[in-house]
Amino acid sequence: MSTIQQLLQRDSFIERGARSRARALLDAGSMRELLDPFCGLASPWLPQQGVTAQADDGVVVAKGLFDGQPAVVLAIEGGYQGGSMGEVGGAKIAGALELAAHDNRQGVPTRAVILFETGGVRLQEANLGLAAIAEIQAAIVDLRRYQPVIGITAGTVGCYGGMSVAAGLCSYLVVTREARLGLNGPAVIEQEAGVEEFDSRNKPFIWSLTGGEQRFDTGLADAYVEDDTAQIRATVAELFARGLPQQHRSGQADLFLARLSAVDATVQATPDAVRTIYSKGDAS
Repeated sequence: MSTIQQLLQRDSFIERGARSRARALLDAGSMRELLDPFCGLASPWLPQQGVTAQADDGVVVAKGLFDGQPAVVLAIEGGYQGGSMGEVGGAKIAGALELAAHDNRQGVPTRAVILFETGGVRLQEANLGLAAIAEIQAAIVDLRRYQPVIGITAGTVGCYGGMSVAAGLCSYLVVTREARLGLNGPAVIEQEAGVEEFDSRNKPFIWSLTGGEQRFDTGLADAYVEDDTAQIRATVAELFARGLPQQHRSGQADLFLARLSAVDATVQATPDAVRTIYSKGDAS
């Protein structure tokens, strides 16, 4: 079978919308959506600024089973407002994670998967969005005391801003080649540091530094997979079976700070140089 035929037969995870992604991860027939579009939980702030609000605020909360065990999948729709986090969508994610932690305290071992397709805070909602992201981060830290919290960033939006911090707080992070992960997006870096530092039009350069493969090679992600729904689901199952990591990535701040201090900020970073510095030792 040719490479083209293999690509055509692949069930692309990236090409699925948020709701379809959540359904594909959960056991067949087990998904039920909480706070679905019929609940009408749209942002009250966007219409005031001439922006059309979406009935689910771009966030899908799917509860069901994963390999027979209770699970919740929180999927961000990157096609709506760039997957940005506002008051409503952020509260949906944080609330679902808090309920999962409550389940665990009541003896129901509920696990969570977060699908990150987000540019970070929704600028139109400013501090409300930032507060919502902080609540998400706190809820991840709470839940991961009991069960692994698995993050996935596949494409096409990537994972940026405060939500990249949320991704870093997950017990495990899964990425594809098409994924991007960073605190600031390419256009923001270019605006602040200049095109000589970071050319946002240079796509190969962007992916070479912040793409999924590089993030996996530098220890900022735990699994690197093809854009294939079955493979992504199998990887999530494997990570859940692994249980909680001995030490979460956020507990290794000193290690990552030491690596960062070895970066020479006076010269243009190269993918190979960053990979060499960040690959020293074991951050898993």
